[in-house]
Amino acid sequence: MTTSPVAPGKATSKVPAAENTLRILKLLASRRGPMAASNIATALGLPRSSVYHLLGVMEANGFVLHLHEEQRYGLGISAFELSSAYSRQEPLSRLGRPMLASLVDVIGESAHLAVLHGRDVLYIVEERAKNRPSLVTDVGVRLPSHLTASGRAILAALPKSQVRALYPNAAAFTSRHEVEFPIMKYSALSSHLDQVRQRGYATENGEITPGFGSIAAAVTDHVGWPTAAVAVTFLEDKVPAEQWPVLAARIRKAADELSVRIHGRPGN
Repeated sequence: MTTSPVAPGKATSKVPAAENTLRILKLLASRRGPMAASNIATALGLPRSSVYHLLGVMEANGFVLHLHEEQRYGLGISAFELSSAYSRQEPLSRLGRPMLASLVDVIGESAHLAVLHGRDVLYIVEERAKNRPSLVTDVGVRLPSHLTASGRAILAALPKSQVRALYPNAAAFTSRHEVEFPIMKYSALSSHLDQVRQRGYATENGEITPGFGSIAAAVTDHVGWPTAAVAVTFLEDKVPAEQWPVLAARIRKAADELSVRIHGRPGN
């Protein structure tokens, strides 16, 4: 079977069919919708005959679905089952826990890992620093994403249209306290997320627990989609504002390392 040209410095695969099968799956997973076989061949630099052969095998095994009316191919149920198995095995938690522990050892503050769940963030790992108070961000806790540093880091990495879909009206915005915080409408959230994108990390000042601040950075996958966020929470009177950028750089580094571990694309 003919294979695509090999990039300079890259070893030729000993199992080109397997490699090309995975390349096709990764390409389909990166797109918003199904693709024509000819477009797949062009995008990957593969002969059309090879692509049709591989797609036929994958279709027979449920990894791709052929949409006959559209003459396009999309991901099949077997690919979805792999995704579900990935979630069941909790790889993010397993990979993230030791990295958070190392981060906590270096900075001496508590850290956690969160994922987006609807309009909330769900905390999946917490590493508490020695002699630091307990936090509300325990494993399994859900909090409104627009109020948390973790949520803001993830939202800032999403397309703006996706953020708008999550926050279609004023009813989508909630507060944890009687005091109304600045981000209680979409225009304020959008403006804040622009700032997060510019500096590369998100912050939160007492919106969750008065007196506590948080800094977070997004963990991104191979297409730059936010998979999770690494965050550190601390007593604001213990960490002066001028030290936040230095702390943020350490958190950004940890998030980038986790992105690499999941074969993702580190943030800018």
